[in-house]
Amino acid sequence: MSADKKDTASMEKLVSLCKRRGFIYQSSEIYGGIGGFWDYGPLGAELKRNLREAWWRTMTRDREDVVGLDATIIMHPKIWEASGHTATFADLMRECTLTNKRVRADHVDPQSGTIIQFSGAQSPTGWKIARTIQVLIKNGEHIESFRKRVRQLIAQNAGDAAGKPEEIELLDETKLDTVEISVDFHPESGAALGPARPFNLMLKTYVGPTATEADVAYLRPETAQAIFAQFKNVLDSSRVKVPFGICQIGKAFRNEVTPKNFTFRSREFEQMELEFFIKPDEAIEIIHGAVAPWSESADLSEPQPNWGWEMWHRYWVDQRTKFYASIGLGTDVLDYYWQTNDDLAHYARACVDILFKFPFGTEELEGIAARGDFDLSQHQKHSGRPQEFFDDELKAAAAKLSDDQKEALIQKRLAAEASKTKGEPLPEPAVRAWFERLFKGNYVPHVIEPSAGLDRLALAVLSLAYNEVEKTDDKGKTETLTIMRFHPSIAPIKVGVFPLVKNKPEIVAKARSVYNALKKHLNCFYDETASIGRRYARQDEAGTPFGVTIDFDTLGEKGPELLDTVTVRERDSAAQHRVPIADLLPWLLARI
Repeated sequence: MSADKKDTASMEKLVSLCKRRGFIYQSSEIYGGIGGFWDYGPLGAELKRNLREAWWRTMTRDREDVVGLDATIIMHPKIWEASGHTATFADLMRECTLTNKRVRADHVDPQSGTIIQFSGAQSPTGWKIARTIQVLIKNGEHIESFRKRVRQLIAQNAGDAAGKPEEIELLDETKLDTVEISVDFHPESGAALGPARPFNLMLKTYVGPTATEADVAYLRPETAQAIFAQFKNVLDSSRVKVPFGICQIGKAFRNEVTPKNFTFRSREFEQMELEFFIKPDEAIEIIHGAVAPWSESADLSEPQPNWGWEMWHRYWVDQRTKFYASIGLGTDVLDYYWQTNDDLAHYARACVDILFKFPFGTEELEGIAARGDFDLSQHQKHSGRPQEFFDDELKAAAAKLSDDQKEALIQKRLAAEASKTKGEPLPEPAVRAWFERLFKGNYVPHVIEPSAGLDRLALAVLSLAYNEVEKTDDKGKTETLTIMRFHPSIAPIKVGVFPLVKNKPEIVAKARSVYNALKKHLNCFYDETASIGRRYARQDEAGTPFGVTIDFDTLGEKGPELLDTVTVRERDSAAQHRVPIADLLPWLLARI
């Protein structure tokens, strides 16, 4: 969690708006909800669809070197063994010693207060706790209120066995030390936390009718592994050549210990991931004589044949930054964290987190990692199926190398392996065997992985769009209005269509005609109730960028020069334009 100042009030207003206007609802709300799961209402579904389509268009339709995939949520469990998720996909968690609630060890909000210790608790029913209980009494909390709170927490956790909370007796109360900014107490209960233990985040299920351990499967914790598992099929069926990418948008599931910050950290979410496969740097060096070096002045506008992993990584950071700018998330609301060597996984060469300034702090929106050949190599090892790419250009270039040149490449790699600070270096026999395959044109591609969360992106654009303005009417009455300033390309509704009055059939008929013509091309909303100002305000709150009003001028009542023209109002500036109906669609499309 970032140390930024949290704008709690702004976040609360946004959450309220999301429910009121149909952006996001708590899942299963009529049954009390279920933590970490959210449903998107009419406006939210349109917003997500627009974001999804913008990402897909940018990553596939606008490129010649990326293809798509839509894989299943449940896959063979051995995939997760090969990827390391079964053994290592875990967060360290700590458990509240009073309520047994879990919290991620790195997400404990600091607490201050005085430690009150009890030797146990008991009730007239015969129920008792025969162990030490330590709970923080917060500064300013009355002791009797504190004792009542502890009894209620004990009763909630114990259930009917403990009887009524007020009848629970707290034993041997002792005041201990006062602590400041401690992370050893649960943020909700104030009770002491147990030691940190790993907690696997994968959600388990069963495939088949018997539900035995042999039938165990998992809801995928990420979409990336399906791409790696289908790499060879895509390669063989799509006439693609390295470098190329495979992208996917889909649901993923993680059994988060502490879902928090609205939809930011959820148990069910949607990922947008690209795995972009590139040649190893050694192959680039053989083919082109050298690998293009990275510098601050490097031109990233168009990929070049002599790019190695670092240039490709920088390129994708640049591409993703441009995408965010295209939907209204500029550098004023983004930040970057370049992971240090200590942060990186043992197989990763680099990773940058693109961060967004949320009301609750600056947090990760997307990670872009240079992952080497780890993933495909793991699946090759565990499945026994080759994941190599045959590069005829590489084979031809390698055939022209002398033995001394080949040995120099091998020695360079051996020196790099010897200097590794993470992971096990490859022994010399393995390095020489790898080069033997490389010189014949075979290699497991390396990968650059831009991985973004669609739900996090939706929350980012919602929080950025949220604005409040003060408006005073002719009578001097002031009210606060909410305007959702979405970029027009991702706004859930593009155009509101309004007849100025609903009691004049000619105006209503013309408005319906305009609405029917526009809705074939744009998501529109027709509204004829309340004053035109109130209708504008309703659409401002939904984030609709343009309002089209059909009035008496449209009928030519004030002059033939205005016949079949409409008033178009812009959401952000409130500027109004008179546009002929015949020109209305191209006028709107040019701005959307």
